[in-house]
Amino acid sequence: MEIKVQSIKFDADQKLLDFVDKKLAKLEKFYDEASLMEVNLSLLPDPENKNVKVRVIVPGAEDIIVERNSDTFENAITDCAGTLKDLLVQAKEKRFK
Repeated sequence: MEIKVQSIKFDADQKLLDFVDKKLAKLEKFYDEASLMEVNLSLLPDPENKNVKVRVIVPGAEDIIVERNSDTFENAITDCAGTLKDLLVQAKEKRFK
C-alpha cells in the first residue's frame, strides 16, 4: 500500500514522516486490497492544534476516512491507526461475507 503524506502550513521533518510510515504501514495486513493511504497533517488555531486526516482508498469500495485532533501529531496518528484498524477489519468482513 502506498502512503502519501502532505503537511499543510508547515514542513514535516523526517522523524515525523518515518513515524507516520511506521504506524500506518502495519494496517496493510488488515485489508490488503487497500491501494492508497492519503495522510494530511495540518495545524489548527485551537489548543489541540495538530490535525491528522487519513483517507484509505479501496478499489471497488467506499473510502475510509478518519480524522483526529491532538496536542501532538504522534498522538493523533496513533489514534487514527487504532480506529483505522477496526474500520478496515469491518470493511473486509463486510465485503467478503
